[in-house]
Amino acid sequence: MPGANPPEPSQIGTQMARRVFFSFEYSDVQRAMVVRNSWVTVGRQAAGFIAADFEAVKKRGDAAIKSWIDGQLVGTTVTCVLVGAETCQSKWVQYEIDASIARGNAMLGIDISKIKAFDGSTTDRCGKIPAGYPFHLWNTDDGPKNLGTWIDNAPV
Repeated sequence: MPGANPPEPSQIGTQMARRVFFSFEYSDVQRAMVVRNSWVTVGRQAAGFIAADFEAVKKRGDAAIKSWIDGQLVGTTVTCVLVGAETCQSKWVQYEIDASIARGNAMLGIDISKIKAFDGSTTDRCGKIPAGYPFHLWNTDDGPKNLGTWIDNAPV
């Protein structure tokens, strides 16, 4: 789900800091927050995480949702697709992938299905998306430690 408009990218040395758009199916919001919090607690910037805003926009229809997603992608350089049980069937995640490719964002996928929700439950992931891009397993591949490297190395 998309979130608040991010501020413009900042410069770190001579290299542009990567600004991440986190794409995920709403049913995985608790798991997605684990990944997002791992990213922002080390001083990084993220977009794609205001579920309350999405719920309000959703009431205005598909055109409003597309416009809102497009606005959330402004200023981002990487799209990180967080994959759970229902992600592969989400038309909004697919729209976010397509819009990210069109704008030239780097891309990667991360399996978040084994991150425990508040009730301790886990799920199975639906597949490896986005196709043709690096895909990582949050728990098995030590996501909290490696997220920055995965994002920094994500290809366009």
